[in-house]
Amino acid sequence: MTDIVQRGFDTVAADTLQASGYSALLARLLAARGVQDGEDAELSIKQLLAPAGLRNIEHTAHHIADAIAARHHITIIADYDCDGATACAVAVRGLKLLGALSECVNFLVPNRFDYGYGLSPEIVELAAYQHPKPDLLITVDNGMASIDGVARANQLGVNVIITDHHLPADELPNALSIVNPNQVGCDFESKHLAGVGVMFYVLIATRAELRKRGAYADKPEPNLSELLDLVALGTVADVVKLDHNNRILVAQGLQRIRAGKMCAGIRALLKIAGRDGSKASTFDLGFAVGPRLNAAGRLDDMTLGIRCLLTDSDSEAEHIANELNDMNNERKQIEKQMREEAEINLSALKVDAHNSICVVHEEFHQGVIGIVAGRLKEKYHRPTIVFAPDGKEFLKGSGRSIAGIHLRDVLDWVNKHAPDTIVKFGGHAMAAGLTIVATQYELFKNTFEQAVLAMSEPDVFIKQITTDGELLPADMTVENIDAINAQVWGQGFAPPLFEGEFEIVEQRVLKDAHLKLTLRNPHGTYSAIWFFHATELDSPIHCAYQMQRNDWNGKTSVQLLIEYAHSIHHGEH
Repeated sequence: MTDIVQRGFDTVAADTLQASGYSALLARLLAARGVQDGEDAELSIKQLLAPAGLRNIEHTAHHIADAIAARHHITIIADYDCDGATACAVAVRGLKLLGALSECVNFLVPNRFDYGYGLSPEIVELAAYQHPKPDLLITVDNGMASIDGVARANQLGVNVIITDHHLPADELPNALSIVNPNQVGCDFESKHLAGVGVMFYVLIATRAELRKRGAYADKPEPNLSELLDLVALGTVADVVKLDHNNRILVAQGLQRIRAGKMCAGIRALLKIAGRDGSKASTFDLGFAVGPRLNAAGRLDDMTLGIRCLLTDSDSEAEHIANELNDMNNERKQIEKQMREEAEINLSALKVDAHNSICVVHEEFHQGVIGIVAGRLKEKYHRPTIVFAPDGKEFLKGSGRSIAGIHLRDVLDWVNKHAPDTIVKFGGHAMAAGLTIVATQYELFKNTFEQAVLAMSEPDVFIKQITTDGELLPADMTVENIDAINAQVWGQGFAPPLFEGEFEIVEQRVLKDAHLKLTLRNPHGTYSAIWFFHATELDSPIHCAYQMQRNDWNGKTSVQLLIEYAHSIHHGEH
């Protein structure tokens, strides 16, 4: 069941924004998301929160400045997703900007299939046997759970600095320093920095420390804003909440990308995705660049993706982007097969009669289970975990949840009530990863269902789509689409979604997966598409949609991207 509800907005704030120069439509959209006035809507770098609010950041900057001055060898320990890859590239590029010698900065990213996530003892040993041996390890987008890994580094005489944004456990690693806005005792106002954002702040603080030491007395300071294209990409791709501080980071990064001031890798990835960098939006970063970069970590090794972001050669970047694009196409094919197999498994199950979904198959791919879980969660509006074999004894699972059900807390409930099922788990409210004993799958599945029921209210299973209401005919223009795309939208600052009634002029299913339509209302005719919906609709329909540019054969028109639709039966309003 799905309800469509309209988002309210503050009319005073909308009037104030319109008086500041925003169009009536944009003023209404911004006011509906809590923006109060023109200053609040501005996303200037001057408004960025100061690094001093981050616990341990000055201490961390001091150690890194010492390492740069002493020409110590520094190895960045990355994560294998887009946030981890961009954070790694920001760290490597940033340290070199700050004066670290190229031969003193290295990186290492765990292969998810061989080593799993984070700074494990095995990864520490792999790093320690590199030549030259690192004096300092800096984790990006990981490390908070690496108690054993940090202990092993300490045994080997290698210092560790942790930069992360994940929620900490009760016990923390015994690292030289930890920077994480979510650690206990940190007063930083934005708790939603991505891993790449945390590393960017560490570099800002390190530059300030070097400034105090007189490093720039006879030379210009390095311009760290050169890294904001990478910060924007990682922040959007990690789907962290776009609070005001994150929106500044993303807006400033997009500004550089649109001006052509981006690294060769992002330029090449936009090009192969057929996206115009001069009009780049959060949608392009999240749905074109991010997935291609993520494909390396999902199917192979994120080293390739990081190399793409580190090269300054356009030809090398384009060569790697081609490889990443091929991997992404392979990932799409694997995902399609897995989703079809999952649907077969679910066909005998009355999903509406259950509170959760668990799916497993012996041929599922570990690197793609998270995407499939997300697709199934969206379709069925149920907390979903998809499992793939992890050797002979275990299953590796990736879960996605819905609003109102905290997935990590649910797994904790399962762990307490069926302690022999889960080997390890971690995550947050909306996403989690876990490993279970393969022979205990049915017990886990049943206990997970009980846990979801015990920890949720009945109304959370009614999917609610929140829109910005209907559009006036004069609002449905390419100019408004461009004005909307110029803003920063994403998690916690939802992209505009509109609703309306339309007659269906024409419809057909594309590639057995997507519904392509021509829609008409009294004011015009529009092309529309509903991705991952392969069933034709009875006319007329009520739908929730985004407006998109459709550039085709030199012509530009308005296209509707449908998020949800239902047929309107006689007597229904």
